[in-house]
Amino acid sequence: MKNKTVTFGGVSVAPGEQKSIEIPLAAMVTHHDVEMSVHVINGKKSGPCLFVSAAIHGDEINGVEIIRRLANKKLLQRLSGTLVVIPIVNVHGFITHSRYLPDGRDLNRSFPGSSKGSLAGRMANTFLKEVVEKCSHGIDLHTAARHRDNLPQIRADMSKPEVEAMALAFGVPVIIDSAIRDGSLRQAAGDAGIPILLYEAGEALRFDEVAIRAGERGVQNVMRHLGMLPKLKEKVAEKTKIKRPVITAHTSWVRAPSSGMMRALVPLGAKAFQGGVLGVISDPLGKTEFQVIAPLEGIVIGRTNLPLVYEGDALFHVAYYKQRADNVLTQVENFQEHFELDPTPMESQELGDGPIT
Repeated sequence: MKNKTVTFGGVSVAPGEQKSIEIPLAAMVTHHDVEMSVHVINGKKSGPCLFVSAAIHGDEINGVEIIRRLANKKLLQRLSGTLVVIPIVNVHGFITHSRYLPDGRDLNRSFPGSSKGSLAGRMANTFLKEVVEKCSHGIDLHTAARHRDNLPQIRADMSKPEVEAMALAFGVPVIIDSAIRDGSLRQAAGDAGIPILLYEAGEALRFDEVAIRAGERGVQNVMRHLGMLPKLKEKVAEKTKIKRPVITAHTSWVRAPSSGMMRALVPLGAKAFQGGVLGVISDPLGKTEFQVIAPLEGIVIGRTNLPLVYEGDALFHVAYYKQRADNVLTQVENFQEHFELDPTPMESQELGDGPIT
């Protein structure tokens, strides 16, 4: 069935067309205009309308690179439905390398916002009304905060069948069945009946190649699940297949028992043994030392990268599972090995690397 014309920011995009649309935001204090770039690729055949957004937190840049690579795939010439990519939502924060907006607010705690509210509220409202609510599905790309690193993971409301199916299709080994935070994009999209995933991977202001490759592939996997892209050939599908992700709703941060300098003893993605030592905190001369102990067996899915810590600081984010952590660890290790390798010639040909002509 032939696709329909879509409209974003007052600009119409006919079937088979793609356009970059600039949506006005609040100007800089220098009176220079600021605009949110929205790139719309409208397939010739009908299908879902998926938005993929990044840099809602302005210093989270892995998602920007994921979108850059995704938008330049030749395979999008076979797109069914509409792909809407927004590489930089928080333009003000991106310019200043900041998670927040100039008014100090977190854009991802400001939805649904208001056209007459604060700067954050106005931006949230513009993004929601002009982009999000015109789509049928969404994927929001994030990283950890500064000086922290996240193992590639999906956060989603797994009580919703359509969201659950998208999360399982994405193809990362860890899914967090997480509560929706008030004022978040996930909450606003959910209230509008739009299934949405949140992908977390890597560190703020840093490119992480494994996180980027996994994110790019994950978005394509979801698009295939939604019928927006052709299915992979059997041989390629078998080569790129990731085992069924493990779902948990139980995670917690292990915090610093004392202030000092920490030596982390376990890497991201490692197994945490119940009662095991995750790191050691000492004073500058090493006269006193405190061990950071894992309360339960699990997998380290997040970690601080900053050695200087204060008592109570969040150091290791651990996910806990009903099954043995060894089973999850094997999946994590296989996942990391898979995305540390260059794509095989067969994958490259199938996935259509290279810019759209």
